[in-house]
Amino acid sequence: MSPGRTLVVLGAALIAVGLLVQLFPGLGRLPGDLRIERPGFRFYFPLTTCLLLSVVLTLVLQWWSRR
Repeated sequence: MSPGRTLVVLGAALIAVGLLVQLFPGLGRLPGDLRIERPGFRFYFPLTTCLLLSVVLTLVLQWWSRR
């Protein structure tokens, strides 16, 4: 794949992820997302959201490569 096409595909993937976040606002607050809040300290890691997006992107990219 040429570098230009790679950049277009990555850009399209980022746009798709952005649309998903806009259409499903609870996507970053799923059960399993780690949130630790203490006075003067806040830590947030969207573990479940990352796993879900990874599975979806893997399936999409596998489908794309078989075309």
